[in-house]
Amino acid sequence: MQLQQFEYDNKIVRDFGLATIVWGLIGMSVGLLVALQLIWPEMNFLTQYTTFGRVRPVHTNAVIFAFVGNGIFMGVYYSMQRVLKSRMFSDMLGKIHFWGWQLIIVASAITLPLGLTSSHEYAEMEWPIDLAITIIWVVFGINMFGTIIKRRERHMYVAVWFYIATFVTIAVLHIVNSMQVPVSFWKSYYIYAGVQDALVQWWYGHNAVAFFLTTPYLGMMYYFLPKMANRPIYSYRLSILHFWSLIFIYIWAGPHHLLYTALPGWVQSLGVVFSVMLIAPSWGGMINGLLTLRGAWDKVRSEPTLKFMVVALTAYGMATFEGPLLSLKQVNAIAHFTDWIVAHVHVGALGWNGFMTFAILYWIVPRIYRTDLYSKKMANAHFWIGTLGILFYAIPMYWAAVVQGLMWKDFTPEGVLRHPNFLATTLEILPMHMMRAFGGALYLTGAIMMAFNLAKTMRKGQLLKNEKAEAPALDNAIHGEKYRHRRLERKPMLFMVLALIAIIIGGMVEMIPTFTMSSNVPSIPSVKPYTALEIQGRDLYIREGCVNCHSQTIRPFRSETARYGEYSKAGEFVYDHPFLWGSKRTGPDLQRIGGKYPHKWHLDHLLDPTITSPGSIMPAYPWLIEQEIDYSDLSKKLSVMRTLGVPYTDQQIQQALPEAKKQAEEIAEALRANQVEVDSDREIIAMIAYLQRLGTDIKVNTAPQATDN
Repeated sequence: MQLQQFEYDNKIVRDFGLATIVWGLIGMSVGLLVALQLIWPEMNFLTQYTTFGRVRPVHTNAVIFAFVGNGIFMGVYYSMQRVLKSRMFSDMLGKIHFWGWQLIIVASAITLPLGLTSSHEYAEMEWPIDLAITIIWVVFGINMFGTIIKRRERHMYVAVWFYIATFVTIAVLHIVNSMQVPVSFWKSYYIYAGVQDALVQWWYGHNAVAFFLTTPYLGMMYYFLPKMANRPIYSYRLSILHFWSLIFIYIWAGPHHLLYTALPGWVQSLGVVFSVMLIAPSWGGMINGLLTLRGAWDKVRSEPTLKFMVVALTAYGMATFEGPLLSLKQVNAIAHFTDWIVAHVHVGALGWNGFMTFAILYWIVPRIYRTDLYSKKMANAHFWIGTLGILFYAIPMYWAAVVQGLMWKDFTPEGVLRHPNFLATTLEILPMHMMRAFGGALYLTGAIMMAFNLAKTMRKGQLLKNEKAEAPALDNAIHGEKYRHRRLERKPMLFMVLALIAIIIGGMVEMIPTFTMSSNVPSIPSVKPYTALEIQGRDLYIREGCVNCHSQTIRPFRSETARYGEYSKAGEFVYDHPFLWGSKRTGPDLQRIGGKYPHKWHLDHLLDPTITSPGSIMPAYPWLIEQEIDYSDLSKKLSVMRTLGVPYTDQQIQQALPEAKKQAEEIAEALRANQVEVDSDREIIAMIAYLQRLGTDIKVNTAPQATDN
């Protein structure tokens, strides 16, 4: 049989590898800064661009899309060429993909600290960046499928299945979740509102974890782990079962992020059921990986790459057990909004994604540079320091979560809250946050050691940009196959279509009834649209990232109604574009804050939180009293809102500016009555207007039907 000569492109792999290292160090450093700000808020350096609310999304997006994203592309470009026996379809598309992705990261790193955010978790970038992500993702897809089509290997290896599912699903998730109407070049509003927006966001948020942080890494595990261990994958049949059940079940589980909220009960129940079912396929992948090491465990003692892989798979198993556990309503009632969620996310991020990325970097770099790793001893030290970092990070967060959950729900024998002041809980867990920051510092130290080790490795060797390879031409003859799935692996387009069908079924079943049946979101006549000034204040609230610390949804528990007031109803949020229910309570819920305190209290709290809340870890916002309200797009904002279904009249839109100024002057006048001189055109006035509106449309039910667990 005649062999065809060709070359693998290692330069694109090297480029994504370098980007992975650089962005990893940056993203982790920002994460450490964020952790320190939850102990010492002055670590924001007293500037508006580095507060927790603005920097936290910089950290999450840098780690997810910059560190992990570049790591995915590094692993995919390396492994796909080799399992398909073909150079990537287009070197030019690879370069466009690489530089386009880096420009997206830089644009996000600039705009998010400036407060240009849509507020959707893990998707905070504004619409121009969302559009760029779409274009670059299509470029990646063309390059990937072009390579698959021109392959020299008839059957697509299991890693490629996961890459295909990743591409298709992320495309669908990103497009659906990014449906916005622009107000200006850097401002937009989501077309969804309230409950529907919450469902779309957590359908996206949960499955971004599933199909960006999980499926491509499973694909890389199926390629790199057998290579590292020099053992075939344990079970081909298990990989088939694992793949199809995982991509079908995962997509249904998003609503478990919204248990006990105003989301319709039947959708919550579906989320719980499929979350519990998800244990089986998730652990199927973990077991397939660990059993691949049968007969190779002696290598684990000496090979740092295998050490990282074993801990990565173990962390994956733990995280995918925790997810279903947290979806059980009895557990969720205590754990949600606590640091358990932080611990859960970081076990997956640090253990699964981080450690596997480190393993792949340690494996790829010496091979494409044709040399040995500079220091295996240093790599082993990195492993132990990183492992300690994960333990010092996660264990205190679990501890803090138990403290939080129990303190929030603790009543005296007389039936009153034992800790009515939310701040008491925050102060109680500060030592755990200090340990978390120490763990993060250890993990970052290990990553710095890796960067040094790999830099030395690169200097010692020389990059083999084009690696010579040979393989027989693709055999077009049709041979009998024992398994039907083997025949499916011959047809990449059909495979893609079937994967697409598998992932859209769950989303359609959950979303279509919620969007089309009015009974899912019953209206409340007393709920009115925000005034023009309140819209301005809400946009400032979003700009400052307040939703990162404060929720705006009260669950139907006795502990929450006693602390915050009447539990939240679906009809309250029909004019909220976007929803702001939050996912973590570092501070108290704000859904019923309106009218609870005078204007002066809010002004003092924003300018110096310790005046009203001694010991608070909330940063001060002095720029709100220095900066003028930007009214330039006010009428356009109301006009866009009307396009989205908010019932503003022509007169309200035309009179938006004078009405906003009139309301601002009323607030400023009330402050003057309390001997506080503030110009009515300052941002703090708009923020106060919004906060004072929250929850005031709902009449308090004197006997709320609340439960507690």
